[in-house]
Amino acid sequence: MNHQQIEHYANQLWDSSITNELVEYIKIPCKSPMFDKDWQQHGYIDQAMQQLATWAKEHAAKGMQMDIVQLPERTPLLFIDIPGQIDETLLMYGHMDKQPEMKGWEEGLGPWKPVLRDGKLYGRGAADDGYALFASLTAILALQEQNIPHARCVIIIEACEESGSYDLPFYIDHLKEKIGEPNLVICLDSGAGNYQQMWSTTSLRGVAMGDLTVQVLTEGVHSGAAGGAVPESFQILRQLLSRIEDEKNGNILLKECHVEIPEQRRQQAKLAAEILDTAVYRCYPFTDETSLPRGATPEENLLLRTWYPNLAVIGMDGVPSLTEAGNVLRPYTTVRLSFRLPPTCNPAKASKAIKTALEKDPPYNAKVTYTDLGGQGGWNAPAVAPWLHTAANDASKTYFAADTAYMGEGGSIPFMGLLGEKFPQAQFLITGVLGPKSSAH
Repeated sequence: MNHQQIEHYANQLWDSSITNELVEYIKIPCKSPMFDKDWQQHGYIDQAMQQLATWAKEHAAKGMQMDIVQLPERTPLLFIDIPGQIDETLLMYGHMDKQPEMKGWEEGLGPWKPVLRDGKLYGRGAADDGYALFASLTAILALQEQNIPHARCVIIIEACEESGSYDLPFYIDHLKEKIGEPNLVICLDSGAGNYQQMWSTTSLRGVAMGDLTVQVLTEGVHSGAAGGAVPESFQILRQLLSRIEDEKNGNILLKECHVEIPEQRRQQAKLAAEILDTAVYRCYPFTDETSLPRGATPEENLLLRTWYPNLAVIGMDGVPSLTEAGNVLRPYTTVRLSFRLPPTCNPAKASKAIKTALEKDPPYNAKVTYTDLGGQGGWNAPAVAPWLHTAANDASKTYFAADTAYMGEGGSIPFMGLLGEKFPQAQFLITGVLGPKSSAH
């Protein structure tokens, strides 16, 4: 294999075609079904999927077969099958649905506005995960350009990942015979500690979500007339959250949300922290350079975001905007809670414990309801085979002049847990370009 020729081929294709494709892809608001209930009528997911399929057809690998598969009432899935000369199967995965617009974009940037700045492309979905098809197919084309034998390659691009991949199990079962038994699964939907070496993801956290509602009144009441006699819904909500989270340090108090951290993962976090040092947390857009993270050391912060649970309030209802805020005691407060769970934590048990803790013995006999919105288990990688470690490390040294590094990620990829169960004998290489400043969601 001529590595310089491989790199030249990939760079040339990226510069001449792929970057422009990603620019156009960013403009398509193909939000995941959870965030666009009318996704079928809007047609944006179909538009983006067709764009990927058109490019793949124009850059088809030898013997490639491709189909946009669509089961009734489910998001489409792009399925590509490329024959190989080696009797093994490589499964490559990505997704093309996107998170919603959201607020808080850096000045000059926006969700559907592609911006090239300092050699990086900004906009919703390009790094999460629109590049996956292009990178996967380019790698295969680069090998074929040198007539290098490769394994049979299956590429799957789904359109429901940001909604928890609830459609994917049906496709995996539907395509089971066509997929076969993968020897290696490559997932291009993960992060990187820096852009100076290859990073391999060793674990992913799970997630549990729910809506917590505290209702005291049937309608709003003048805050002067009722304030003091009537308990305030937000004050009750604060008490309830303190049952599950220590507000002084953010620690989750429920034992059902914690697991024993494997010693190997602690050692990998230690090595990654030595590489990244304070960049572990300085990569985040703190409001002030003197702002501090929760952990005392880089290693502790890595573990906090990969092997410990945490709570985030990601939405709120029943609270008017500042311009509409009158002197009224509001009847209720609802918050959407997102719990990140350790990789090996049981999400069903965690969710049950959360619901019990929040609803039991409500203060002032207020009406307290926790609606479980479901969850996903995390993923802990099987032991890495020596051949895979050697291959990844050789690639990192060849193209980055540095060893590959291993690190857990704090997010979730539902596909990994599913594939881990379906193909327990397969090896996994989880990597991606979501490094510093990528701000995936």
